[in-house]
Amino acid sequence: MNFKKAIIASLAALAAVGFIAGCGGEKAPAKSAAASSAAKAVSIKVGVSPVPHAEIVNVVKDKLAKEGVNVELVEFNDYVQPNLALNDKSLDANFFQHKPYLEEFCKSRNLKLVSIGAVHLEPMGVYSNKIKDIKALPEGAHVAIPNDPTNGGRALLVLQSAGLIKLKEGAPITATPQDIASNPKNLKFSELDAPQLPRALEDADIAIINSNFALAAKLDPKNAIYTEGADSPYANIVAVRAGDEKRPELQKLMKALQSKEVKDFIEKKYGGSVKAAF
Repeated sequence: MNFKKAIIASLAALAAVGFIAGCGGEKAPAKSAAASSAAKAVSIKVGVSPVPHAEIVNVVKDKLAKEGVNVELVEFNDYVQPNLALNDKSLDANFFQHKPYLEEFCKSRNLKLVSIGAVHLEPMGVYSNKIKDIKALPEGAHVAIPNDPTNGGRALLVLQSAGLIKLKEGAPITATPQDIASNPKNLKFSELDAPQLPRALEDADIAIINSNFALAAKLDPKNAIYTEGADSPYANIVAVRAGDEKRPELQKLMKALQSKEVKDFIEKKYGGSVKAAF
């Protein structure tokens, strides 16, 4: 009788072990596609000027999120901090400047930042609260231009194309008023931080203003009394740290920013005051 009990007990124990092993061997339910996508999603921080750069990136944020790239925008109102923040890795990319400015900034501060593509052109315009025609600019007029090297030089090129001044032969892209060879109207120049130029219209006869700051100040680029030509080399670019050019998430960002969706938005939203550069 005891022998039979021992056999029964052994069989019961084996059955229990088998049951437990069976439970332990069950496969965990597969992750849903959404959960898998969320697990693979990456986040990037992109430094932008509020207008039009932030507006343009916002057009593609949802699309990028569906592709696993979550974009956080960090807005700046100057031309210095976005590059410094990119260099110290507070940002993954920035979108606010043209290539000549980037190259000059990197050269002067020994930084290694590069462009991964152009998105749009913001034609620089001549604005005035005092005159309606640039030909009516009086003798000795007060002219306000940006004080950063590349945009200051760019503003002088705009004035040269308008026939108001002539730069010295071979003047660099970073030309300053000291590089003016001919100034028939004896124009007087003030060099100011680019974001402050719209305010300068209260005192200056004319101010040469980047379109992003004109738009931010509610100035209509269509009301500029003179506008930079369409052949300008100053297209706005997306900048990253050297070595990050091939990061998949940054490539996806660039592809989205050079899409037909963005081109259509630029044409509809800005009506020619901002132009697609791709």
